[in-house]
Amino acid sequence: MSAPKQNTGEELKHGLVVYLAGQIHDDWRDQLRKKAGERGLPIIFKGPQENHDRSDDIGELIKGKQPNPVYRDHAASEFNNLRTRIWMQKADVVIALFGEKYRQWNTAMDASTAIALNKPLILVRPESLHHPLKELSQRAQVVVETPDQALDALAYVLED
Repeated sequence: MSAPKQNTGEELKHGLVVYLAGQIHDDWRDQLRKKAGERGLPIIFKGPQENHDRSDDIGELIKGKQPNPVYRDHAASEFNNLRTRIWMQKADVVIALFGEKYRQWNTAMDASTAIALNKPLILVRPESLHHPLKELSQRAQVVVETPDQALDALAYVLED
């Protein structure tokens, strides 16, 4: 198998928009962006608000003080869902990362939304989550165990 060609300015015009669904508690997105950049892959990454405090505060920042924590969460979720919907609709592909450390309610919702929008889905999950994610895995185009493998899949898609 020959090595992928280096990207030129012309190819950069024809890259991918990738929505990164998954927990926002560590730097997995930054690592993926860095590695894609090092490989010269023409990818624009989008995703949820990665600043957890901003994500929680955005509803009150836009709509004003809410009467209690339930309404505060509801207001924030309106704007976070708006962001997710817009960027996911613009995405060419969605990567959904499931890990063992956090409950992944939003990741499951985003992966299901990608499927409903007929977006190609790359599901990243450790083998230990095979059983709880078996139905979702069957709906994804690709299932891998690491973000690096997901990036390899995108690199393959972008090859000539």
